[in-house]
Amino acid sequence: MITLPANSAHWLSGYIPDLPTPFDETGGIDLIALERLCERQIKAGASAIVVGETAGEASTLTPAEHDAIIRTAIKIARGRIRVIAGAGSNSTSHAIELTRQAEFAGADAVLSVVPYYNKPMQNGIEAHFRAIAISTTLPIILHDVLGRTARELSDDTLAKLSQHRRFIGLRDATGDLARPIRLRSMVPSGFRLLSGDDATALAFFANGGDGCISLVSNVTPDLCREIFSSCRQGRLQCARYLHHRIARLTAELSKESPASLKYALSLLGLMPPETRLPLTQLDGQARDQMARVLAALPDEDLIPDEELVVEQA
Repeated sequence: MITLPANSAHWLSGYIPDLPTPFDETGGIDLIALERLCERQIKAGASAIVVGETAGEASTLTPAEHDAIIRTAIKIARGRIRVIAGAGSNSTSHAIELTRQAEFAGADAVLSVVPYYNKPMQNGIEAHFRAIAISTTLPIILHDVLGRTARELSDDTLAKLSQHRRFIGLRDATGDLARPIRLRSMVPSGFRLLSGDDATALAFFANGGDGCISLVSNVTPDLCREIFSSCRQGRLQCARYLHHRIARLTAELSKESPASLKYALSLLGLMPPETRLPLTQLDGQARDQMARVLAALPDEDLIPDEELVVEQA
């Protein structure tokens, strides 16, 4: 396994896919499909993968399944790519348990979301994350996604947490494009700012962001890598052109995530489209639209492991 000091985050950069959890027709975990997804990202040169988080339908996984997914990803990675384990919960004790479980399994870092549903105050959010930090030696990436949590991680709270060596970055899914500029002077120089919103990722990079934990990079990993590289090299016109090329796909993936992502990957022959209740698969009209969007992309953007299968309308 790759090992770095807990406060070293140079690897946390570029497009990092939030992998969906593949389920088979019986509802069990499809570990063979998970291996395909991991190997595809390794081949594409991603710096890391996220497992057992938002796209991974973490709230529907049993503790044993969550552990199995993390362990399988680590076994597949064999030090070739970093494995970030989802370990968030609206219960502090459960979040600590998930974090310790991920550390014991050998994860390289955890992604920990702002407690959802409970609607804690900022001092409660800060205390929640500090309790997690003292329970582990793993690097922690904070996840601010107001649309799912109903409570933001304020700039002031983030600035305070960033001073603790255990916290190495933020996944910011707020869509606030001015935030990287504001935060850069408030957090340590090595603290990584990652977008959590594919639609605004390019603008986030241009404003000083370090990368994106992404849905669309599951589908077009090489193209996403080129977008980030072009932006970093100052070739903004090229980056904008490439970003525009996947704009329709990004929009479709955001509508019913992760069901839309799973269906897109099923069209590429990478995994089944099955979800778990309360999520259901896309309906016929949405499936047809996704198929049309994928069919409109050049083959080199998709680089599927198998031929793209487009359903007939």
